[in-house]
Amino acid sequence: MMTEKMMIRSFGNEPPLLADGRRAPDRREVSLRWLSGTFLTGITSSVLMGVALFAALDGRQQLAIPAEAYATINADTHADDTDVTRGGRLIASAIAAKPSDRKIMEVSTVVHEGDKEVVRRQPFARVKMTLAANHVATEDYPSFNPLTIFAADEPDAQPAVRTGQIYGSDVESEVSLKTVAYPTTKSDLQVAAGLTLDEIEENVRSNGSVLTDGAAQVAALYYVDPRRFSNDDNDVDLATGLTARVLEQNMTVSAPESITPQTEEFADDIIPVRQDTSITKAMADSGYPEPQAKGVSGYLSPLIGSDELSKGDVLRIGILQRGEQAKIIRVSVYRGTRHLVTVALDDHDRFVAGREPPQIDAVTTAFDDNSTSVPSNQNLPRVYDGIYRAALSYGMTKDMTALIIKLLASSVDFQAELRPTDTLEAFFSVADSSGQATEDSELLYVNARFGDTQTTFYRFQDPEDGSIDYFDQDGKSIRQFLLRNPVPNGIFKSGFGMRRHPILGFARMHTGVDWAAPRGTAIIAVGNGTVEKAGWDSGGYGNQTIVRHANGYESSYNHQSAIAKGVVPGAKVRQGQVIGWVGTTGESTGPHLHYEMIVNGTKVDPLRVRLPGGKSLKGGALAKFEDERQRIDALLGNQPPPQVASK
Repeated sequence: MMTEKMMIRSFGNEPPLLADGRRAPDRREVSLRWLSGTFLTGITSSVLMGVALFAALDGRQQLAIPAEAYATINADTHADDTDVTRGGRLIASAIAAKPSDRKIMEVSTVVHEGDKEVVRRQPFARVKMTLAANHVATEDYPSFNPLTIFAADEPDAQPAVRTGQIYGSDVESEVSLKTVAYPTTKSDLQVAAGLTLDEIEENVRSNGSVLTDGAAQVAALYYVDPRRFSNDDNDVDLATGLTARVLEQNMTVSAPESITPQTEEFADDIIPVRQDTSITKAMADSGYPEPQAKGVSGYLSPLIGSDELSKGDVLRIGILQRGEQAKIIRVSVYRGTRHLVTVALDDHDRFVAGREPPQIDAVTTAFDDNSTSVPSNQNLPRVYDGIYRAALSYGMTKDMTALIIKLLASSVDFQAELRPTDTLEAFFSVADSSGQATEDSELLYVNARFGDTQTTFYRFQDPEDGSIDYFDQDGKSIRQFLLRNPVPNGIFKSGFGMRRHPILGFARMHTGVDWAAPRGTAIIAVGNGTVEKAGWDSGGYGNQTIVRHANGYESSYNHQSAIAKGVVPGAKVRQGQVIGWVGTTGESTGPHLHYEMIVNGTKVDPLRVRLPGGKSLKGGALAKFEDERQRIDALLGNQPPPQVASK
């Protein structure tokens, strides 16, 4: 057992050892020395941090004066925006827009006015918008609301569009055309007498010289013997200048190959390097998959001695496109305009060192000051905000932008963050050369690219019923036939199938899906159709509306608090139209919409059933749409280049 005396002995009770005759330290003296050292250390640290901060601010004495901070904030930022998220930037980085992507064109269009067709020149604007650029909206735009997107009212289709159709040929002034039926029985016009043989011979003598163009014969005279008119020395010899076509040896003249979606097309992608970075990051920031970028870097790095690119370098990537598949077949690196190295695919699909490809202007103008610089890895706005800001800054109206939003709603997530490569191209009529759209302006063409998804559609008026809609390149409507959710603001609560009934208490087939939402939330029609029933249902559905659509489809909306005015049996409804409001009438435990879809009399799962596409043009309407689409593509330069045979 350890006693107190043994413990004292173990710790030791000898006085401290002193050297050089020093005395034992005074406790107060030690405290003063520690306080002095701590104070001096604090002063030194403060001075060093101040010097470092002063150097980082380039000599300025403030982080940012209010005027500087306000100048960097987008003009459309509202003062009442108080939502701040962790990691968000208080002041967004500025990205310059590219003003050269706006072009005003004078286009000849034909408009039907009564029994006449009027051809006149009208100004049109073609804009190519990089949505991630720092666009400043010229006016306020509505905040994001999915219900507003689908339920936005559109003007009723007019018998004739205001802008008209692309005429296809230029006219100097306004021209009126009137088409009348060819008289098959009798005509008020007098018929001239037929030509005599002497008159025919005189026409051949006078017009024979224009039947040839150099060495090419532009008309045939199978019914005339050319030697008949060449007896006199003063007569025209029709055989003069006609020569046979001489072909080079081993040369074959073949018909042009038709262009299909699977036709191979080559393109050069130019990536300017604006700051020191790696090959992998430069390609990844431009939209290439990271594994593909790493593979290219692995081939280039040994040839240039590093996997890093310097500021001012240009990366030139040759791509072979076939349908939806893109394949890199060549990569070149330029230091400024001087070629450094090129690798290309060989016959075994392996990258090997290659010769410098033919020079193109895109390499020398890669750092054009007018180009849009979109840095990566920064907080970009939502897709919805990016479309509105860009469209309004390029002269489009809010109604036209809302129409684009509605047409893209089925394929684009508007709440997602923009990517640097997201673009939107539009072609629309304007008032004058200023490029500003008005209420009478009409949207003719849109080409939107969001990530890997590209959506293209054209405006067309169906000659059969006069309706105006937007169709893809194959003549299929861009709109969905039926939406799957009639309550865009609702929350999914219960699916289709067997379940325990919340009121009856036993297992029962749930023949629809439930969308929960506060009482009074708007319900929209999932598609165009005719109201078949609108009123009270005694079977437990409460206020019920049934809409009959095309091809045997029906949609049923139940437990509504009220049915919209005008929604009565026999009434026509449009997709997105508000037809009622969420409630809890009938056998219901809370405010929600019980939505059912019926196909040929059978109730099916609205979330799983395969829905048909929208309206598709056929026959003569499809042929006229093809003509209109080709005219628009020709104006915008979207036609594929013709292929020319070579030896």
